[in-house]
Amino acid sequence: MTAITKSGIQDQDHLENGIKGRHMEALIGWLMASPAMILLVGFLIIPFFLAFYFSFTNQRLISPNPTEYVGMANFKQLLTFNVLRLDPLTDELGQPILDETGSLTFPSERNFTRNNPDYPKLSGLQKWKSWDLGNSRWVLLAGDVLFMKSLINTLYFALVIVPGQAGLGLLLALLINKRTAGVNFFRTVYFIPVVVSIVVVSILFQFIYDGDNGLINTALVFITGGRFTPIDWLASPKTAMPAIMLMSAWQAVGIHMVIWLAGLQTIPEILYEAASIDGANSWQKFIFVTWPGLRNTAVFILVTITIAALGLFTQIDVMTRGGPLDSTSTIIYQAVQKGYKMQDIAYGSAISVIFFILVLSVALIQRYLTKEKDV
Repeated sequence: MTAITKSGIQDQDHLENGIKGRHMEALIGWLMASPAMILLVGFLIIPFFLAFYFSFTNQRLISPNPTEYVGMANFKQLLTFNVLRLDPLTDELGQPILDETGSLTFPSERNFTRNNPDYPKLSGLQKWKSWDLGNSRWVLLAGDVLFMKSLINTLYFALVIVPGQAGLGLLLALLINKRTAGVNFFRTVYFIPVVVSIVVVSILFQFIYDGDNGLINTALVFITGGRFTPIDWLASPKTAMPAIMLMSAWQAVGIHMVIWLAGLQTIPEILYEAASIDGANSWQKFIFVTWPGLRNTAVFILVTITIAALGLFTQIDVMTRGGPLDSTSTIIYQAVQKGYKMQDIAYGSAISVIFFILVLSVALIQRYLTKEKDV
């Protein structure tokens, strides 16, 4: 009876010691994770909710005036646009007035956008673009022309870089997936730009794109025997964004090549053998074996590239500062400029909220595509 009692007491002591040990392990785990959690809360979670709050106010970074709630005013200014139709000016006889070149003359859009009680919806809007159709001029107006340009530039960058970079990464992955001599060397060469800081790469490409002594201009002049006229690639609205696209794809394609390669190596070799027995050529193997096997990889790569493309900032900040003529300004770049350089925290927060909605839309598309496959 005494032995049984001692055994029960020992078991109870072991149980209590085990519980205390688990509690101590959990406490140590929380203590070790606390520095990272504090940083995440302080620099990610709290700013995330503050951005939503400030976007509905007139908050300034440094201002003696108290913060006031302004509702949707910031979003209204960012997202409002309208189209104005202008009829040509006429004389007393009703005949169109022509300018020195013989073209029709039109009233200034400012007559309609500046405190005109007949056009209250156009008040405060700015001219974005205009085009002539027949005898009328159509003017596209926006509450914030720079934001609209930044939005178009961001979408333009994403629409080009996403399929281009994903396709190039897949092509490189297919090339280095073969077991041939020297393949590891090429894998390393293709991946090296990824480990280089994007700031360093941006500075390097500034010299490459230089209009006077840049590497590209020097090479083109040499190849054409001096017939090529050097171009300042980053100073022209037509070439600045394509130049940044080329640099961005070169720097980041290596990481997506590795992801594509990982997806390729998960496809069973027996499927290719079966396709060969059925008489399939290389293209048919890619269409009916390789691409279906890469579906999940493709969804992941396209989503990650899209999110990164929408967040384009560093290259713009280092290489062009949003110019020339706002041709490379992006959503994130404008948000930083508004929030910190111009100290308009509320307006910058509103831009950040819109960016978050864009990214969230991409995440929802990813969820939809993944769920579709599971059904």
